[in-house]
Amino acid sequence: MTDQAVEPEVGRARLRKEDARLVTGQTHWTDNIQAPGLLHIAILRSPMAHARITRVDVSPALERPGVIAAFSGADLAEGLGPLPCAWPVTEDIVIPDHPPVAVDEVRYAGDPVAVVVARDRYAAADALEAVEVDYEPLDPVLDLEAALAEDAPLVHADKGTNRSYTWPLATGESFEAVRDRAEVTVKRRYHQQRLIPNAMEPRAVVVTPMPASGEYTLYSATQIPHILRIMLALVTGIPEQKLRVIAPDVGGGFGSKLQVYGEEALALAVARKLGRPVKWTESRSEGYLATHHGRGMIQDIEVAATRDGKLLGVKVDLLADMGAYLMLVTPGIPILGAFMYPAIYKMDSYEFNCTGVFTTRTPTDAYRGAGRPEATFAIERVMDELAAELGLDPVELRRRNWIRHEEFPYTTIAGLTYDTGNYEAATEKALALFGYDDLRAEQQKRNERGDPVRLGIGVSTYTEMCGLAPSRLLGELRYGAGGWEAASIRMLPTGKVEVVTGTSPHGQGHVTCWSQIAADALGVPFDDVEVVHGDTKAAPQGMDTYGSRSLVVGGEAVHRAARKVVEKARKVAAHLLEASEQDLDFTDGVFSVKGSPEARKTIQEVAFATFASHDLPEGMEPSINAEHVVDPENFSYPHGTHLCAVEVDTETGATRIRSYVCVDDVGRVVNPMIVEGQVHGGLAQGIAQALFEEAVYDDEGNLVSGTMADYLVPSAADLPDFVTDRTETPASSNALGVKGVGESGTIASTPAVVNAIVDALRPLGVQDVRMPCTPERVWQAVRSTQSGTEASA
Repeated sequence: MTDQAVEPEVGRARLRKEDARLVTGQTHWTDNIQAPGLLHIAILRSPMAHARITRVDVSPALERPGVIAAFSGADLAEGLGPLPCAWPVTEDIVIPDHPPVAVDEVRYAGDPVAVVVARDRYAAADALEAVEVDYEPLDPVLDLEAALAEDAPLVHADKGTNRSYTWPLATGESFEAVRDRAEVTVKRRYHQQRLIPNAMEPRAVVVTPMPASGEYTLYSATQIPHILRIMLALVTGIPEQKLRVIAPDVGGGFGSKLQVYGEEALALAVARKLGRPVKWTESRSEGYLATHHGRGMIQDIEVAATRDGKLLGVKVDLLADMGAYLMLVTPGIPILGAFMYPAIYKMDSYEFNCTGVFTTRTPTDAYRGAGRPEATFAIERVMDELAAELGLDPVELRRRNWIRHEEFPYTTIAGLTYDTGNYEAATEKALALFGYDDLRAEQQKRNERGDPVRLGIGVSTYTEMCGLAPSRLLGELRYGAGGWEAASIRMLPTGKVEVVTGTSPHGQGHVTCWSQIAADALGVPFDDVEVVHGDTKAAPQGMDTYGSRSLVVGGEAVHRAARKVVEKARKVAAHLLEASEQDLDFTDGVFSVKGSPEARKTIQEVAFATFASHDLPEGMEPSINAEHVVDPENFSYPHGTHLCAVEVDTETGATRIRSYVCVDDVGRVVNPMIVEGQVHGGLAQGIAQALFEEAVYDDEGNLVSGTMADYLVPSAADLPDFVTDRTETPASSNALGVKGVGESGTIASTPAVVNAIVDALRPLGVQDVRMPCTPERVWQAVRSTQSGTEASA
């Protein structure tokens, strides 16, 4: 057998293994799945934001061609429990029951009220119009502050309040004390508009029952097959061992598929009732109503500082829109951000207070970044405002306050321990690539001549907590599960390798990166590695994919399982070579005897010898397969500096991004091309929040931005060319030294863009433009300063 390739895989810009199948259409999207006798589900949704249901009659739908069955919420209530909330963030949190199909009351436009099952999807959709529903309108609840008033209409009348919880955090000195000794304080209010996830693949569910044995296989476009299995077993009463969940090819998620949706539960319920396989696939407009939304917050942030720019303290008061119900991790999303408002800065005081508020809108939950982009936005915006108040360059203010590289590991005022980092290096590289000084000089000249097209420069220096993992800490935060991750390595008799991972990809490139990690650790060719994922039967252990945890936790589990395989193989190789284990070197997939390199066995030879089991060490089982479960003791903390230059036409409000530079530190890089792709995708979503996207409701609680014609998702033509680069400080929390990259671009980019717009308009008296910074809002902000009214829009 020939020697193995010696070029390391980790660090190579490998083309993704997944892509050939995906781009040629040889895929297994959930909606592609067929089964004999398959029936199709359509869901009637409430046209009202808040109403009492006085009558539901599904019988007329049964007369429509092709219709097999129809159900109201009451019909499905027996044997179908409420949808779960796995993150009760406080002991006294208010968690209303969340029926998969409404029974007595609808609480947001899009709330399911009836289900039709037919032989094809078109017959099912057409029959929805025959279902008769009578509603008694109730007052909508839309304004977060008004919802907390004593006389406010209630989303859940039986709970007596629209307040779900209040979660405080206070560390260091009291903020009142540092405010008293501060020479400067700055207070601002920022609005995080609701965002609607737009994964390329809509959500879909297929359930195939086996009535004789009581078994069910559920295919879902989900990020969380393992968590989904557990939760659906609890909701439906189906024994967990009788339920198999498969996430086939999943076309994007961005947090929107980190969920246990009512459609998954009711598909199981309908399949159980009819004993037939069923399928549901949402339309794009249906998804705008029914897929959970992201963000939705009012942030009041205050900073106290000395006149020379030393940051003394930060105080945050947050109102977080829960929507109508608490979904899987809804209440915990703003709490994740609680630890990130101090960001990369040193201070003496930090106070945070979050109130979760029920409204009659689509529930909110995780959206790319999940609480951390909101925190980064607020602190980076207010740091620019503090710099303006002090007359300091925004970069210089940050230099005076950030944690310096020689201070790592550093425990922040919020209680997190950042293990490694170098904010100075990332910032200096970014400034050089950006041409910062030249752009500042150009900006000054344009301002002096009164140019109607103003140049603005935005700065965002960020860090984030990735690798959502430490089970102990999650327990302290009252999260309902752990954060560990599992992997196993199977060495096949022919020397090929199967990696079984508990993470479930939806575009991140796990198959490629896990192949690179395993190939290096085992010394086998990259193409000899296959990765098994997304199936609770084939990969029974896992905590799935979210929170930039896959590489940091899942990749680490792959690496450690592979090292266990090597150590098992070492015992067999030593036996076959008649040497001690300590006398064997293992390099590039070959065990050799020290001092006698001709005495050698490849790991493939060892795999076959183990399979044959003719000559194994006494007492050794005939297997060198191994598994490992990782539960890190810390998060990982990528960081970086993003710089944005915009040109703003003060006569029309039009904004154009002229240049964008980011330098990120994501620790050790497994595949630079995939990292680049993740950064680009994240930048697109962060810029989209700054400039384009917003879920808009009217006064009655109707979503008026419910299609792609009304909700603006940027195309490639709307985005600039990005200049990206990296610095590298390996993480100390895992053996790979990786930190995570899936959400960094989204977290850092939004404040960079908005800071640039405000920087352009600040000489005109503008202090803020509310997101998204549309031409109309920018124009209004400029006009408001000219008329002497409030300098924001």
